[in-house]
Order: sequence, then structure tokens, then C-alpha cells
Amino acid sequence: MTIKLRLIILVFLQYFVWGAWLISLGGYAGLSTMEGGLGFSGIQIGSLFATMGIASLFMPGLLGIIADRWMNAERVLGASHLIAALFLIIASQMKDYAWFYTFLLLHTFFYMPTLALTNTVSYNALEKNGLNSVTAFPPIRVWGTVGFIVAMWIVDLLGFARSPIQLYVSSGAGILMAIYSFTMPETLPTKSNNSRKLSSALGLDALILFKKKKMAIFFFFSMLLGCSLQITNAFGGPFLDSFKSVYPNSFGVKHPNLLLSISQISETLCILLIPFFLQKFGIKKVIMLSMLAWVLRFGLFGLGNPADRLYLLVLSMIVYGMAFDFFNISGSLFVENETDKSMRASGQGLFMIMTNGLGAILGSYGSGWVVQHFTKNNITDWPTVWFIFAGYSLFILIIFPFAFRPNHHPDSKGSIHQ
Repeated sequence: MTIKLRLIILVFLQYFVWGAWLISLGGYAGLSTMEGGLGFSGIQIGSLFATMGIASLFMPGLLGIIADRWMNAERVLGASHLIAALFLIIASQMKDYAWFYTFLLLHTFFYMPTLALTNTVSYNALEKNGLNSVTAFPPIRVWGTVGFIVAMWIVDLLGFARSPIQLYVSSGAGILMAIYSFTMPETLPTKSNNSRKLSSALGLDALILFKKKKMAIFFFFSMLLGCSLQITNAFGGPFLDSFKSVYPNSFGVKHPNLLLSISQISETLCILLIPFFLQKFGIKKVIMLSMLAWVLRFGLFGLGNPADRLYLLVLSMIVYGMAFDFFNISGSLFVENETDKSMRASGQGLFMIMTNGLGAILGSYGSGWVVQHFTKNNITDWPTVWFIFAGYSLFILIIFPFAFRPNHHPDSKGSIHQ
């Protein structure tokens, strides 16, 4: 088996584990106990998705230090997946909110760091085989999104999207991923004096970047956009479930995961557009396109339904790729371009903290509060909810061009500043 094929299997399993529950858990958690769900409130559902933000604040840095200094990265990766799978199995058996939240939080503590560890193991394996990771890894990474989509489809088609069985599917894949990780080429710890310090691993070294007005503004908007990341993951399922009584035989109600998976399909295609858009329009306009896409993402949800307005929901799924990729990936490239070589890793860590950490936490709890506020007698006013989220995104879009003003313009070399 070639190293590329081995890495394709690795990233496929990595994201299969996540895709098995990330999109459908909100539906299961919000479903009434009489229907076999957990019966959680909007704020409680939001808090479940905030666990990923909490874990992203410090766990990737801590386990990264272990892989840097004391233990092979592939072993840390395997052990993390095994522990994460065990916590998810326990969570699947919990019906009480406090216990379910606790074990899901423990699961994310060990799963979220594996996203970076998988990249580390992959880069090392490619380097050992004389391959350029910059050109060789992106086509491999796409299979991670494929794994995410396949997991969503399996859970949906087998009827697990509104049951705890989705968590067993995820944990089973996690155990398989753990075993497979131990077979990967060795990624030895450096054990050098230059190993990352805790402050560096957590992205804290890059706090000095806040002294630059342009970077401070960029990171602030990173947090604001990060608030949007988990909203439809958490509440897309409950939203589609709300049409059961009106359109019980519609495609979106019968197969919510299949409909929502169009977002991930769009994501894989939009990745390919980023180089062209960055070189043609620059980072500022690309981020504004991402903000506009978030407005459309939420607005189309508010206007659509899974029957005669299904096309509006499909359009919302399509623009998601631009909303997600045009900021997350382009923003990462901007940080890479703007930071000194000595703190690029810390800069990326800070970018992750602002988006997937603080932003995701604020967005998860905030969206949960909005959903709960507009829910009366177990009936949610979903159009109002989605229009509020769209209005939030529109407000960010309006103020961003006045606040964020890079000085450079695109040139023949494809500068991404302006």
C-alpha cells in the first residue's frame, strides 16, 4: 500500500468519526424523550456544541507538547482516539443533561487535538517518502471531507440520525482509527531545547500580534465569524424536524443528513476556488464574500422549507462552502503571510483559539439562547431565529470594510493583502 493511500485512509477515518454525530446530534438532543430523544433545551443543545470550542482552547496545545517532547505523534494520535471513543460510548448511554454534557466534553478534550495530530503524522510520512506536503497533502485531505459525508449518509440511511446509535457508529470508527494510527510511520519527538513551550503551543506567544492594529482587528472579526461556525451544525437538524407535522414525507424531513451534507460537498469544491479568488480580489474582499455567504446561509434557511421551497435550502447548503472556506482557509493564509517565521505556529494557534475556541463558545451559547427565547410550548419560531442570525452576519459585513484596511494591493505575485 502506497503512503498516499495509507494517509487517505487515515484522514477518511479521522473525519468519519466526527461526521457520524456532529450534524445529527442536535436533532437527537432536541427530540422529545417520548420520541426517543434527550429533550434538551436550546441553551443545552448550544452548550453541547460549545464543548468543541472549550477543548480547542488548550487541549491541542497540551497534547502537541507531549508529541513534541515525549511520545511519538502517531501513538498520541492513537491513544487520544481510543480515550475519546470510550468517553463517547459512555455519553451514548446518558439521558441526563449534566452527565451527557460531561462525557461529551471529555470526548472533545481528546478528539479535537487529533485534527492537528493527523496533519502532523501525515506531513511527517510524506516527508519521509520524499514528497512535498504542500502539493501532496491537499488532494489527500479532501478524502477527510469525503469520510465526513459518508458517515453522515450512513447514519441517515440506516435511521440512526435521531438515536444514540450515531454515537456508537462514531466510537466504533474511533477505535478503528486508534488501531490504524499505531501502524503509521513513526513521528518521533524532537526532544530538543527548541521544543514548544506551553505558552507557544497555546498560541499565547502570538498575543504580541495584537499590538498591530491590522492584526488586532482581524483577530476580533475572526472571533465574530467564529460565532457562526456551529449554529447550523447544532440547529439544522431540529429545524428540519420542525416540519414533521406539515411535510412528513418531504426529502428534508426523511433524510435531514443527506440534505445537510450538501454543505460539506460544497466545501470540497470551494476549496479549489480559493487560490483564484485570493489572487484576483485579495484577502479583504474574499472575507467579505464569506460574510455575505453567511448572510445568505441563514437568510435562505429562514425563507426555505423542505417541500415547495426545498431549492432555497439547497442554495443555503451550496453557499455554506464559500461561507466556511473563504474565511477559515483564507484567514489562515493571511495569518501565515502576516506573521514572522518565528511565531507562525503560535499565530495559527491564536487564529484557531479566536475562531474555533472563543468564537465557537460564544456562538454556541448565544445561538442556544436565541433558539430558546423564541421557543414557546415546544414550538420554535424558526424564521425569526434564522433572520436574527442573518442580521448578525449582515451587521458584521457592514462594519468590516470600514474597520479592516490592509495597505497593500494585489500584485503580479498574487498578494493577498488588500
